Amino acid sequence: MKTMTVGEFKTHFSDVIEQVKAGEKIAVTYGKKKEIIGYFSPDTPQKPKRKLGILEGKVEVIFKPDFEMTTEEFLGL
Repeated sequence: MKTMTVGEFKTHFSDVIEQVKAGEKIAVTYGKKKEIIGYFSPDTPQKPKRKLGILEGKVEVIFKPDFEMTTEEFLGL
C-alpha cells in the first residue's frame, strides 16, 4: 500500500486515480504526525450471480402422494 499526504494527493489526483484503477490501494495522511485519514482502493468486484438450474436434466425429485409440509417447516421456522 502506498501512502501520501493530502498535498501530494491533491497535486497528483489524476495519477492517483489511474493507480487506483490499476489495483493499487493508497492511504492519505494528514498533519505533522501523518495520521492516516482515509484510504482509496479499487472497487471490489461483485460475486458472479449463481447459475440456477445447474442440475436440470441430471436429477429427478419424486414426492409421494401423501407428502405434506407446512409453510413453517418449508421456511425452517
